[in-house]
Formats: sequence, structure tokens, C-alpha cells
Amino acid sequence: MQESTTSFVNIAAYKFITFEGLEALRPQYQEICAALGLKGTILLTPEGINLFLSGTRTHIDQFLAWVRSDARFADLEVKESYSAEQSHKRMLVKIKKEIITMRMPLIQPELGRAPAVSPRDLKRWLDQGHDDAGKPVVMVDTRNAFEVDVGTFDNTIDYRIEKFTEFPQVIAANREALADKTVVTFCTGGIRCEKAAIHMQKIGYDSVYQLEGGILKYFEEVGGAHYTGDCFVFDYRTALTPELQPSVTVQCFACRAVVTPRQQLDPRYVYEVSCPQCSQRITSVT
Repeated sequence: MQESTTSFVNIAAYKFITFEGLEALRPQYQEICAALGLKGTILLTPEGINLFLSGTRTHIDQFLAWVRSDARFADLEVKESYSAEQSHKRMLVKIKKEIITMRMPLIQPELGRAPAVSPRDLKRWLDQGHDDAGKPVVMVDTRNAFEVDVGTFDNTIDYRIEKFTEFPQVIAANREALADKTVVTFCTGGIRCEKAAIHMQKIGYDSVYQLEGGILKYFEEVGGAHYTGDCFVFDYRTALTPELQPSVTVQCFACRAVVTPRQQLDPRYVYEVSCPQCSQRITSVT
């Protein structure tokens, strides 16, 4: 994908690693982001870093050079997309307990990951209908239900979870149904499926992979093959197409549901108040 001369660069990156001294580091991250005019969110946690940032090409590159000067993040990998505006409206640097909340302290990606499958190899598996060992491939979405509704891989198993902390229980309950299959977990950028795949290994899944780089890396490398819809993202763009362009959907301020262009014409869609989905639920209750 080619960058426009007037576009902003949007990056997503994370790394699981023991990370200490967060209270002292937070103002340093705040200072450089302010100096470079970056917008977005950075999570500093004892298990590593997670960031979503938007800025000019020059300023994003300067920020990444600064982060990678810390030896712990010298190999930090990023996923990029472009937009005419900055994809976030403010800059937040937060200290959290986990990069993504799972409440499973024994899951420590820093100590070893589950096997990963590259986007190109996954497409090949899906093209041929099985992995390289001849086992059927099953895609498991680790995202929340409202994200899945925006788009997902074809024939994906979707457990309709409302938050990631529900995933360990639901995947344990379905282990027998997935026996003798190669399971590929995936999410937006790789964080959730990285934890999910490790947990699945620990509870007895013998053939489980995570999609390297998540949906966004898959879009970047192979496009939308075997994928229907867009990919929800947590910024003003709401969702990205397989071409990594902002989709024409919006997100309801009240219930977080994705509202399509047709639904935006519905009188029940009121900006920052309601949409057809939550308006219907309110009507049913009353």
C-alpha cells in the first residue's frame, strides 16, 4: 500500500517483556509524544508495551527510533496504515496491569510463544482446505462479539464473548469439539491470540497456532482472501477495509455497536445518543 504525501501514518505495535520502572518512564513517553505531535494510546505494563499512534511519517519514525534505542524494544515490529486525518484525537499514556486483560497470571508470552502461522501460509492453508500435515484448519476468533460483527474470516468459530476474560472458560468447554483439527487463533493485531494460543496449549490443545500480526498484518500481506467484511479498530476510523482504508461505518457512542451507512439513515440513529440496535433494546425493556 502506498502512502499519500498528505496522509498520517497510523501504527500498532506491542511486545511482551518484563518492563519495570513504569512510573518513571511514563513522563518520558508523554514528553516525546507531545513534542512530536503524536496522538493515540500507549499502555505501559509489567508484562510489556502496547501502542496505537498516529502522526506524520517523520515524527512516527523519530518516535520508533527513540523507543528502539531501548534494547528491550530494539526488535519492536509495527503494523502500519494511513489516513487523511490522525486516527486518534488525543494522546494518552497509561500504566496498566496487563497489555490485554485475561486474568491468567501463568500465561507469560515472554517465556515462550505458541507456534505462529504467517499470513501467506495461512492463506495457502485456507486455499487448499488443510494445513501442511493434511489436518483441517479451524479459525477461532478471540475478539469480542461486536468486533466480530464488523467482519471476520469465513467459517470462523465465534463464541460471542463480551470480553476477553471469558475466553479461557469457553475455549476449555469446547476442546473436545476441536480435537483432531489445527486451530488458528486470531485477533486484530496479535495480542489476544498470542495469549489465547498459549492458554490453549496449556489446557491440552495439541495443534494450535496464532496468526502472526493478526488481521491487520494479514490484510497488509495478502489482502482480504477468505475474509468477509472489515476489521474493527479502536479509533475514530471504526473499521478498516482489507485495503487498510477507513470503512464507511461508524460506532455508536452509547452501545459501541457498528452502524452501517444504511443504518445511519434510520431515525433511531442519533449521534452520540443511540443507534437502531440499542434503541430497539431500550424499547423492548420499557
